[in-house]
Amino acid sequence: KLLARLEGRSSLKNLEPYLFAEEGSPVHGDVIEFHGPEGTGKTEMLYHLIARCIIPKSGGGLEVEVMFIDTDYHFDMLRLVTILEHRLAQGTEEMIKQCLGRLFLVNCNSSTQLLLTLYSLENMFCTHPSLCLLILDSISAFYWIDRSNGGESLNLQEMNLKKCANFLEKLAREHHLALFATTQTLMQKSTNSAENFFPLKLQHETDTDYRPYLCKSWQQMVTHRIFFSKQCNSGNSKGFTVISCHLKRNHVVKRSFSVAECGVQF
Repeated sequence: KLLARLEGRSSLKNLEPYLFAEEGSPVHGDVIEFHGPEGTGKTEMLYHLIARCIIPKSGGGLEVEVMFIDTDYHFDMLRLVTILEHRLAQGTEEMIKQCLGRLFLVNCNSSTQLLLTLYSLENMFCTHPSLCLLILDSISAFYWIDRSNGGESLNLQEMNLKKCANFLEKLAREHHLALFATTQTLMQKSTNSAENFFPLKLQHETDTDYRPYLCKSWQQMVTHRIFFSKQCNSGNSKGFTVISCHLKRNHVVKRSFSVAECGVQF
């Protein structure tokens, strides 16, 4: 029965072709990291992906369920409803309620609570075969608190995040989920910072101000890293750029998008 449920997970191939290189769309078990400073459109892109998932197939969506874990307390339900209203031809209250019924929202205010929440959610992934997407916004939220609580010991500083990362990988792999998580740019780029994390081709093409700071368990499980930045040359304050890197296949895609009332537009 469990195998049948896992096999029944819907494909996310058409989640958002603009975000991924050809044949680089997320498959079950993939871990996609959205990285960038605050205000570069990461959460807006998440609303865009959630809407794509929870809108019914008749309305051009994927009609799958999404689990959203909010650690920044930034999730804006009204914003999501506005996007749904714009995208649904028949944006009736009943239709929007049906869409929102496919979204599960959880708040966490510490890395310990996040870990316990992940443990408690495992049963839900077993019993909801249409739950395909797990979103964590953001996985870096407790970085400074954990560093402070861990004192001088790096092991203690990273202990909870390491456990969370390992368990997230297990959830994604065993339950055939795609995991999207955001990280904020907390560190300035240091010389040779990108070298250990990008093949030569990606270093040259990304040229991003990236310095990894989360634990190695997290760094090693990421399959796609997508860098978000503001477009400096445009007078449009809502103009953003994404550089999408498929780390396993050495694919890089660069795209621009803007954010309007109806959501993300490529």
